[in-house]
Amino acid sequence: MVTTTDRAAERIVVPAREGRAVRVASGQRFRVVDLEGSQVGDLFAFVAADVSEFVSAEHTRVHISRLFPRVGESFLSNRRRPLLTMLADQSPGYHDMLCAACDPTRYAGLGVHGWHASCQENLERAMAGLGFTDVEVPQPINVFMNIPVHPDGTLGWEPARSHAGDYVELRAEMELIVVLSACPQDLVPISGDRLSALAIELLGGA
Repeated sequence: MVTTTDRAAERIVVPAREGRAVRVASGQRFRVVDLEGSQVGDLFAFVAADVSEFVSAEHTRVHISRLFPRVGESFLSNRRRPLLTMLADQSPGYHDMLCAACDPTRYAGLGVHGWHASCQENLERAMAGLGFTDVEVPQPINVFMNIPVHPDGTLGWEPARSHAGDYVELRAEMELIVVLSACPQDLVPISGDRLSALAIELLGGA
């Protein structure tokens, strides 16, 4: 496990309701940090050389036989190759890989009239800024998202339990484009009673 004394070489702040993309070198470590607490983040990772390959929740679940990786386990791509490895989890440990990214149709179904920010649009905008105008919207890695699965199979929509400064640390297993959206969902209480910023902190190699 990586110690908390590592200093970030670069910090990319992701404002509330927005998304940011960053290139991460093969072997490079990075953190997703909850800056103020209780904020869910939708994390996506694409192979830089071919964005049709990306972290796949369904392939990862099959590989690890769990709903979410533990420290030391990997997130697999849609071609069953490891793209990210979980190195540390300095949070209460509640994360999700069952729920799709929020999108305009989801908000319309919740009664929103007009435009509402969404993780889908944040992803598409961030990738378009790097020249990728037509990308798959995969199932995200929903960091800090607290979705308990009840004995009867129903899902709970609970507020995130992360605190200010909590983080997960991952290592890129090949050159990746990583996108993080500070989830704009404010109609379901997954981020508590207010939305706030996240950060991506780029660290050194393994």
